[in-house]
Amino acid sequence: MVVFSLVATHADTDLETVAQLSNGASAVASAATQSGALSGAVVLATCNRYEIYAEAPTPADVDAARSALVAEISARSGLPEDRVSSSFSLNHGPDVTRHLFAVSSGLDSAVVGEREIAGQVRRALISAQQTGTASPSLVRLFQTASKTAKDVGAQTALGSRGLSIVSVALDLAEDVAVDPAWTSKKAVLFGTGAYAGATMALLRERGCANVAVYSSSGRAEEFAAARGAAALTAEQLPGAIAEADVLIGCSGSDSAMEAVELAAIREESPQPLIVIDLALTHDFDPAVGTLDGVELITLESVRLAAPQEQSESLAQASAIVSAATEDFESQRQARQADAAIVALRRHTMAVLDAEIEKVRARHGCTAASEEVEFAMRRMVKQLLHTPTVRARQLAAEGREDEYLAALEALYGISVALPGMISQDGRDAPAEDPADCPVDHSRVS
Repeated sequence: MVVFSLVATHADTDLETVAQLSNGASAVASAATQSGALSGAVVLATCNRYEIYAEAPTPADVDAARSALVAEISARSGLPEDRVSSSFSLNHGPDVTRHLFAVSSGLDSAVVGEREIAGQVRRALISAQQTGTASPSLVRLFQTASKTAKDVGAQTALGSRGLSIVSVALDLAEDVAVDPAWTSKKAVLFGTGAYAGATMALLRERGCANVAVYSSSGRAEEFAAARGAAALTAEQLPGAIAEADVLIGCSGSDSAMEAVELAAIREESPQPLIVIDLALTHDFDPAVGTLDGVELITLESVRLAAPQEQSESLAQASAIVSAATEDFESQRQARQADAAIVALRRHTMAVLDAEIEKVRARHGCTAASEEVEFAMRRMVKQLLHTPTVRARQLAAEGREDEYLAALEALYGISVALPGMISQDGRDAPAEDPADCPVDHSRVS
């Protein structure tokens, strides 16, 4: 199995394109996996990134698997396949591991050190597990990424100030407000997802008690009740907007509020308005920023305003990520070596057991036949010693593919690596001890 990733982020793709690519993101993994092109896939889609971690059966299948994903994304986003293909960078090998660990730890975020991304990585894995697209290898990868993020949070000062996309956006709102205090502000929050929850918590921390919540999905009442806020109906929304000091968009709904619509609602409103649009697909038409008395804060505003963390903390966090990457890759290579060793041992022991059965059939389970068996097993153990040591050496050097190819060429052994499915559709069986009355514990 070969793990690779397709990555489109704020660092090298504009947010509008990321938003378009993300349309239908939740269904891409299931569709591509069911088509047979992939053995597994996990999709990580946030406000400023769209990444797909996938597994192909063999290195030769990666190009076909990538093409299947590009075609699926193109069909769901409406973007041409060549545009989709050029928007993603392809990672494979240790680069996949290193990138995900850095992402989960907040090192690749628009706000470096943000802690929200760690939760998004965890939820991406949970979603893939629920839909059945998370292969064993991808589960290990994402679980280790979450552990690495915890280590970065516990062992460094990175993110200790509690910076996040939401917190930076609220800081910007304070900077442009006539009165920076939140205690007297009326806010309307659009959305009930993870960002809406984080926004609500930070508004409470800053003393904003007058928060109303609207969601076109109908989940506003439950969301608001759990957080001591008021839920708005569609009929109540215009009145709340007219009285608001701050509008915060976190829903990413299909229909953004147009500038002309907002201007009409606010026509009689004397107070200035701050609009914070944190939705990747926009809850507000960008033209609202041109209206008199309206200040617009977007994800791009946040990216440009995000402070840089101290270089010492970044260096410490990067060192943790690098060490975790090396350890994960070493363990992965060791698992491949172990699988190859087990396959060679199973093959060899099958031949040995067949020969021993011939001895038993001819001479019975006598003392003489037992001595023959002991001698043969000692000999096989010695013969397997060098190939076993060599397998682990090559794995440590990242050359395990050479060993697997040699087993295939010399013995016709096709190794089922951990998490692989055999041709009959079942997990590769574990090695069982031979069923024989001889006490094998005597064999040294």
